[in-house]
Amino acid sequence: MGAGWMRHLAGDAVDVFSAGSDPADRVNSVAVAAMAEREIDIATAQPQRWTDDMIRGVDVVVTMGCGDECPVFPGTRYIDWDLDDPSGMSLEDVRPIRDDLELRVRGLIAELGVAPAG
Repeated sequence: MGAGWMRHLAGDAVDVFSAGSDPADRVNSVAVAAMAEREIDIATAQPQRWTDDMIRGVDVVVTMGCGDECPVFPGTRYIDWDLDDPSGMSLEDVRPIRDDLELRVRGLIAELGVAPAG
């Protein structure tokens, strides 16, 4: 959902990669539904495992409870967003997470000096 928000709000001004240390085999269907309510389509997103090269090539890494499994490279900015995992939650319970992510992504976009596209 965070990557969906970033792509939607920043457009082409920011390259977005979404990956994890132990990714699921598909995007959470409830997260897809929650984002669709805001007219953001993440249904075709494919979860992927992060790679060292991926992390080395970015300016900012946003983690969501990654802990010790996240790679740390000098010179890369790390931000940890403490959010509930929407896995197994109802749509009603995922909506506040979606909305919190929107606010956090908007804040990050502002910090990066990027004008929101949406």
